[in-house]
Amino acid sequence: MLTRTIGRYLSWPIERVAWLLARTGIPPNVITWSALVINLWAAVFFAAGRFRAGAGLMLLAGLGDLLDGPVARRQNRVSLFGGFLESILDRYADLMLFLGILVYYVSVNRFLYVVLASIAMAGAVMVSYAKARAESLVTVGEVGFWERPERLVLMIVGGLFNRMSLVLWIIAVGANVTVIHRILRTWTQTKSQEANPTEISRVPLPMEQPPAPVPNLLTRTAGRGR
Repeated sequence: MLTRTIGRYLSWPIERVAWLLARTGIPPNVITWSALVINLWAAVFFAAGRFRAGAGLMLLAGLGDLLDGPVARRQNRVSLFGGFLESILDRYADLMLFLGILVYYVSVNRFLYVVLASIAMAGAVMVSYAKARAESLVTVGEVGFWERPERLVLMIVGGLFNRMSLVLWIIAVGANVTVIHRILRTWTQTKSQEANPTEISRVPLPMEQPPAPVPNLLTRTAGRGR
């Protein structure tokens, strides 16, 4: 939801910056790794209680998240592995940011917010896992509001205005409500499929499966989406 809105309003400047970066020849995966490093730096600032500095670095890392895909398309380097790598590094970035906040609240002996940060971190991870697991079973679509862009924007706002404690409450509740929403949607869809067996694809036996194609290591395949 928020991703589409950002894309609609920032598509032109993002494409201009991507065009400039693409001309330098910088690989898109380098941009992806750079965003992870910047988020690590932001997590260090969060751990030190410097929320505004951490939020500013999150903005910079978010720019990298927006640019790696367009740069890949302009350089004709779009690949399935690129999308996979980005998803994995995004999860690590999320964990580092929450761990930074958690370390800060441990250092100031705020036990309630240590627990709250842990619940928010678990919810953030489970939102992504629930979607990935559900999509391996049924067509889920867009379910729930608190996906990664919404969480990051909220954390940036909370850091800039020094309201991270309020942000943790919102994410801890909202992310886990989104997980529950996805569980219920997946449950209803799986029950529907079980009630109509013809909708469930039969998994072929090993001897029925065609031989796997030999991968071409000299080319990159399309699909740098999340």
